[in-house]
Amino acid sequence: MGQYVKKCPECGSINLIFNKDRGEVICKSCGLVIEEKMVDFGQEWREFDQDQAAKRRRTGAPMTYTKYDRGLGTDVGQKGDIYKLSAKGKNKFFRLRKWQYRISTAIERNLKLALAELKRVASYLKLPKSVEEEAARIYTMAVQRGLVRGRSMESVVAGALYAACRRHEVPRTLDELSEASGIDKKEIGRTYRFVTRELGIRILPSNPVDYIPRFASALKLSAETQSKAVEILEMAQNSELTSGRGPTGIAAASLYVAALINNEKRTQREVADIAGVTEVTIRNRYKELLKKLDLKDQIKKIKKDEE
Repeated sequence: MGQYVKKCPECGSINLIFNKDRGEVICKSCGLVIEEKMVDFGQEWREFDQDQAAKRRRTGAPMTYTKYDRGLGTDVGQKGDIYKLSAKGKNKFFRLRKWQYRISTAIERNLKLALAELKRVASYLKLPKSVEEEAARIYTMAVQRGLVRGRSMESVVAGALYAACRRHEVPRTLDELSEASGIDKKEIGRTYRFVTRELGIRILPSNPVDYIPRFASALKLSAETQSKAVEILEMAQNSELTSGRGPTGIAAASLYVAALINNEKRTQREVADIAGVTEVTIRNRYKELLKKLDLKDQIKKIKKDEE
């Protein structure tokens, strides 16, 4: 019932029941029939073991860009099936497998290797399936447009993953992509800009606020400090202090200031290591925040109280 209405339009009650037999959603409070003649898209059969499920299932898995053939192709057996075959059957098996590989196109072979690498990097970064699917779609489009030619497969995979992270607002830095893929972050950045430009993918600038929860969790800071950092960031954005500055640096500096204010001290090195920036960046952003947002007196008072 998750895809249907969540409350009654007549009385506003959320006390709804779904009558499967009649295909209706009814409000228990006022009796209004909110939905009727609904279609149940679930399976109409039951299974009690894997054999029954295999026999009764009439469809395959959903289409996905994370497979080179979008999950629609078939393979000539598995190597685990060989022991069941006779000597003549084994020869036929290997011959068919060889011809299946030979008739596959260069794009299919490229996708097979690239999508395996994409899955590995996405798993290393603990990215959600939606990001992996989007990255696979971007890479597939890049291959079909001939954008991979002249570039390493790994750099295009990393660039596609970075683009997908940005589109889905899943904060990951170029340093993290570089560590996971083994590709220099400058190369990933160049490939990312090239692919998004050529494919016409419009991506909004990263919001520093998106990085706050992850950095705060890694630094073991309280929810209060996290909220204070977001508040400082919003003040910085209103003062146009974030323009032209890296989102990770300004987010990390805001957390550093918030931690000082809430007496949860962390060193600049600790914050810099978590954010993947230098201590100099933290120090510069810290000074800018204190100066522009008039936080100097507040920090001085806290330090004085500690003494």
